[in-house]
Formats: sequence, structure tokens, C-alpha cells
Amino acid sequence: MNPAPAPCLQDRFGRRIDYLRLSVTDRCDLRCSYCRPKNFDGYAEPADWLSFAEIERVVAAFARLGVARVRLTGGEPLLRRNLVDLVGNLAALPGVQDLSLSTNATQLAKHAVALKAAGLRRINVSLDSLDRDCVAQVCGRDTLGAILEGILAAKAAGIAPIKLNMVLMKGINDHEVEHMAEFCIAHGFILRMIEAMPIGEAGRNTHFLSLEAVRPRLVERFGLQPCSLELGGGPARYWATADGQAQIGFITPITQHFCATCNRVRLAVDGTLYLCLGQEERFELRPLLRDGASDAELEAAIRSAIELKPNKHEFIEAPGQIMRFMSQTGG
Repeated sequence: MNPAPAPCLQDRFGRRIDYLRLSVTDRCDLRCSYCRPKNFDGYAEPADWLSFAEIERVVAAFARLGVARVRLTGGEPLLRRNLVDLVGNLAALPGVQDLSLSTNATQLAKHAVALKAAGLRRINVSLDSLDRDCVAQVCGRDTLGAILEGILAAKAAGIAPIKLNMVLMKGINDHEVEHMAEFCIAHGFILRMIEAMPIGEAGRNTHFLSLEAVRPRLVERFGLQPCSLELGGGPARYWATADGQAQIGFITPITQHFCATCNRVRLAVDGTLYLCLGQEERFELRPLLRDGASDAELEAAIRSAIELKPNKHEFIEAPGQIMRFMSQTGG
């Protein structure tokens, strides 16, 4: 007897959806300039947050539909109380093969060992600069020391790979790319450079810089060559040093969008499923969860939601259409 085919969640454009980014809080202890406006306080009420039990039901449903990768995001996910317990429960779910975390690392030092023991495989850390003044300018306060402590604690705990995400901003941190690359290569981290996206007022006011203006500098400085390594299922295009020991990824949602191969959806902490960062299509899962929907009904709702996923974003055509902020969407 032939085994049953593996489940597959596919949208109307034929893209396989196998990656769920899951926000566990919309709170953050930083106020990065490209993420939230300075005076923003429109947070969701904790009563509207999905409980851990509700999160586990949703992730289990996605896993039964073939979604094997789950990333915990925020806001800052480590601000959610007892997050380590959630990590352990999600890591144990059948079908979840890759559980990761995006963090600003300010709280990471005190949680790294427990996260690793609970089943966390890898982390992405937002770090746009190695200069204290620049960090304070971008993040709203000087947290460089705490961030570096957290990153090194994760390395010591055996969490790997560790990727550092650097949003490039013209005139702000673009002079630091070589320094950041040297730091990552020295420590065995993977650097990922990201073009800023016009999400919400904060994103539209970011000093956008095309990575096309940066990549040649790094290619020449470090002798980089294109590589086809699979490093987490995301949209980064990776280049490696000649010996293959170091990689740098480039994420270009504006200049070279990757919509045709988009494999992800985002679940906000309030249960809103967003189908695209650059469009407003969404599906509310919280009412189903709190009205007693069965597992079959929840899976059917997810399949219906995936049908809403648009063909592509419209950051260039309509940069002002997204009013929500990145921290509301879920990383």
C-alpha cells in the first residue's frame, strides 16, 4: 500500500504555504524608527490576545495542513510571560519541524539556555548597528550592550544558526555594512541585509536604500559568491565566502520582490491572519476559536483564508495603502 500523500496548503496561484510567522505580543521594549511612530500607543488589549492554548490549536491545525516552519515574533516575543512554556509545547507538536524566534535580544541572555532546552532551533536578531549612538537613534535608547550579551548567550547555549538582521537606512547605518559583516564572520553568525518596507507611517519615513548599491561592496570586500544554501525557507538570496564558511543574505522586497515564491502567512497576537505584508487581505481566527469551532472547521477556515492571499504586494504602486505597523502585523 502506498503511503498517504503529505498534506499541502496551496494558494490559488500555486504557491505552497509552509511557513507561519506567529506574533505572541504586539508590545516591545524598543521603538525602532522603521517599525513604530514615536507616539504610537494603539496596542491590542491582553484579553484579545490569543492564549497559549489557542495558539497551540492554531499551530497544530497549520501543521496538519503541511506547515512545518513556525517562527515566533512580536513586538518583542520575549516580553510574553512564560514564553519558554509555549516554545516547549509547540516544539512537541506533530509536524512542526523548524521552530525559530525573531527577537531584539534585549531579554535573550536570561532566556537563551531555557529556550534551547525547550526545543528552539534558531534565532534571528534585529541589529542595525554596532555603534551605540546609532542604536540609540534607531531604537529609541542605547541597548547595544544588552543585545550583544543576549546574542553571545544564545551562541553559548548552542542555538544555531544565529542570523543578524540589518535594515539598511541611507545616511544612518549604510557606512557600517563592512563592519557588521566582519563581526558576523568572526562569530559565525549569518548577516542578512534588508531593504526597508513602507509599512505604516514609520516604514514610509525610513531612509530607504537599495541593496543594489550595497551588495557590490561586500562582494568585493569578502570575495562573495552566489550560493544556493537552504537557510530557513525565507526570501533571502545568499552569497558565501570562497571557503563556504560564511554567508551573507540579501532581502530585497522592493528592488527585487519575491512574491512569486512567497511561502508564508502571518498571525497577529489578536488572531488576525494576514496574508501579505503589502496588502490588506486578512482573516479573523479568534472568533472561531472562542465560539467552539472543531478542528475540522478550523482547518477549513485556514484553507479559505489562504485563498485570499494576493498575487503580490504593491509597495511601489501604492506605498501609502498599509496603515498598520510592522509590530501590529507580526514581524
